[in-house]
Amino acid sequence: MRVLARLDAAFNALYGWRWNPLYHSGALVVTCFAVLLATGLYLLLFYRTGAPYASVAAIDAQWWGGRWIRGLHRYVSDLALLAAVVHGFRMFAQRRSWGPRALAWVSGVVLLGIFFVCGWTGYVMVWDAHGQLLAAEGARLLDALPVFSEPLGRAFTGEEPLPGAFFFMNLFAHIALPIGIALFLWVHVSRLARVQLLPPRRLLWGTVGLFAVVAVLWPPPLGPEADLLRLPATVPTDWAYGFWLTASRGVAAGWVWAAGGAMALAALLVPVLTKPRAASAPPPSWVNPRYCTGCEQCYEDCPYEAISMVPRDDGREGTVGLVDPAKCVSCGVCAGSCAPMGVGPPGRTGRDQLAQVKEFLAGASLGPGDMVVVGCWYGATGSTEVAGARVFPIGCVGNLHTSVIEYLVRAGIGGVLVAACPPRDCQSREGVKWFHERMHNGREAELQERVDRGRIRVAYAAAGEARVLRDALAGFRAHVRLLEAAPGEHDFNVGAECEVEETAT
Repeated sequence: MRVLARLDAAFNALYGWRWNPLYHSGALVVTCFAVLLATGLYLLLFYRTGAPYASVAAIDAQWWGGRWIRGLHRYVSDLALLAAVVHGFRMFAQRRSWGPRALAWVSGVVLLGIFFVCGWTGYVMVWDAHGQLLAAEGARLLDALPVFSEPLGRAFTGEEPLPGAFFFMNLFAHIALPIGIALFLWVHVSRLARVQLLPPRRLLWGTVGLFAVVAVLWPPPLGPEADLLRLPATVPTDWAYGFWLTASRGVAAGWVWAAGGAMALAALLVPVLTKPRAASAPPPSWVNPRYCTGCEQCYEDCPYEAISMVPRDDGREGTVGLVDPAKCVSCGVCAGSCAPMGVGPPGRTGRDQLAQVKEFLAGASLGPGDMVVVGCWYGATGSTEVAGARVFPIGCVGNLHTSVIEYLVRAGIGGVLVAACPPRDCQSREGVKWFHERMHNGREAELQERVDRGRIRVAYAAAGEARVLRDALAGFRAHVRLLEAAPGEHDFNVGAECEVEETAT
């Protein structure tokens, strides 16, 4: 999606791909959840259900602690909702919401709903004019459902003081809902291998520190105390949790439920609505037992735990890989990890890639002065040629078998530039990570030592960073010219160009 590509490019230019917060939106939600738990426990020590507004005012009077902790709690709750929406939009735009990823999508939608309700109860706990408005509107909507024998809205007419049980139940819900968040978070990542719930330390502490400073310098104001007999003409509302109040208050409760239910149903049905037709859906990987040696490398590398090792049934000793189609997303990482080239999606195994690159070279008429860009489908290549260099497309660099790179270099090509997505935004989660390990750290299927590393370079360029790719290609082309002019005098430290850190979910 062009909007997402442009945003990624802009944030990469501002922060660099390692610290781009858009790449870590899911991990930022978990960070916010942890901060909310810590600050919430502190606030709970001073909160009193018998005097909700007075206790919050007392907290706000603690200029040394309570005020900024309350501010941090509020600001981070807004960030959590924003990050969750960004994360969901990102997964939708990148078409990572159907098939084996459907469970993560549905649980993510439920998580967003729980976060919203939890924040709603938190604002009611303050019991200022905003909390009163949220509580009264919530009661009006609940009264439209055939659940309660007595209308809840009667409690907010001002005829009688609100019972203490109301504030106790609200507090109970606010404390209990995080348990549901933790449960659905576990479900959300249950099909991922090597889950990393937190962003890099610099981004984590930078985000927490930034919001802590904002909470100290600009603490959120405490609105006027709730009064059931009157409501101020203007009520300051929170943009994240109260944006809907203006629209809903003038509409019948039934229509509000219908609109909200339709949006929730549409969100839950995204895995069905976005699922491609069977003819165009990428097929899952499979293992050819003839070539499988039972080395378990594909089993270890699979980002989705879709491969298991089972006893052989062909008369040979040992184990053989078995792919579970219900878990496989057809990323092809297993194809890049298999030295004998016996596993991968149909048409994308190592053997298939070698046949394709031979055909590519036969029809390209390339020589020592030419460059080849091995480009990821989801990256910045997007065409058959980039700045005068021919493009050999690959599903993901994690899918790329190192034998393809060796074949290109040994065929006499001037240089091979591997154009990868930023490691923090790999469609296969760990594709760039494992590619780096195979290139430089001897992980199977590793690039052989006999290959001239000086003629290989890796560039990280997202879909909206065509200029970054062109600049990287121009720099690499200049380097190759130096190699041609003085062989052996310009050794290239490829490892320095391909530094990869652990990816987050």
